Amino acid sequence: MHIIEIYKSVQGESSFAGLPCIFVRLAGCNLRCTWCDSEYTFTGGKKMSPDEIDVEVARLSASKKAPCKLVEITGGEPMLQERELVPFMERLLAGGYTLLLETSGERPLVNVPKKVRKIVDVKCPQSGEGGTFDITNLDVLTQHDEVKFVLAGREDYEFARAFIHEHALEKRCSDILLSPAFRKDAGTERTAENCMLDPRSLTEWMLEDGLPARLSLQIHKFIWAPQQKGV
Repeated sequence: MHIIEIYKSVQGESSFAGLPCIFVRLAGCNLRCTWCDSEYTFTGGKKMSPDEIDVEVARLSASKKAPCKLVEITGGEPMLQERELVPFMERLLAGGYTLLLETSGERPLVNVPKKVRKIVDVKCPQSGEGGTFDITNLDVLTQHDEVKFVLAGREDYEFARAFIHEHALEKRCSDILLSPAFRKDAGTERTAENCMLDPRSLTEWMLEDGLPARLSLQIHKFIWAPQQKGV
């Protein structure tokens, strides 16, 4: 597989936020979201065999006190490498890891192993990639999967609200995540001022509408500088 980086940090998003996690970041993406924070994954990377990746994950997992058994596959768009990725995910599951898959939802997810916890984006209008979500992916969601909307403004929020209600998402997955997008020109200050949508405004809208959703802040961008990689 083409790999950009493998590193250990804390989960910054999802219902696993704050937990130690090993990230396997794959190269390549076929979408170009306006607020993308990982454009460095579009090209480059290095080829690594499943054995090589497995060894690096095991190295990062190792600990005398408490091995890290949470792994996230992310990108880029990991499902562009589906042929190689699916058997590798099965391999990690067999090794006793809890496995997360972060995906745009543009690619079919029917072949993803059932035990993998899918975190599936639905692209909103202000991303510039609205309408790319493969609607058939709703049928393969399980009660341990999560659906995420990255929001840049009120238009995105209203789209997410309508999508949630239209498809009764709360009955299809475990968590619905609403996450403010970060500015691509974010400075080094670790502050909500770097968000394109004020988290307080988003919270107030959610409370007013009684949405069955979870506010999701990218906490790694408050722990480290927003532009820092490998965290």
